[in-house]
Amino acid sequence: MVSEAKQRIENLTVDQVAKELADRDIVLVDIRESEEIAQHGRIPGAIHLPRGMLEFYADPTSAYHREQLSPEKRVILHCAAGGRSALAVRTLHEMGYTNVAHLDGGFTAWKEAGRPVDETRLGM
Repeated sequence: MVSEAKQRIENLTVDQVAKELADRDIVLVDIRESEEIAQHGRIPGAIHLPRGMLEFYADPTSAYHREQLSPEKRVILHCAAGGRSALAVRTLHEMGYTNVAHLDGGFTAWKEAGRPVDETRLGM
């Protein structure tokens, strides 16, 4: 399912995401679980919206909608390695999001590339 999703979505490299963060107004969404962020850190500037609630947060008609998410905005998702985020991008496409992509390789690729990581832990 993941490889099929990756064939139908925009897959960004670490360098491409870093460039977009520097040059554009984007919404970078970390869909990992809180425990993963607490253990490994996060990409500075990313907002945390766990995968299990993403559809609710992304739906403007939902009581759980988050204003940061809008089909009109540029949204880049990431998870740990890129599987969950690829599937989530496909789901957002189905919800009407047209300018959405994911970080291929996820947080792991970001960290391995030596990009900045916020080590501040989430309160558990």
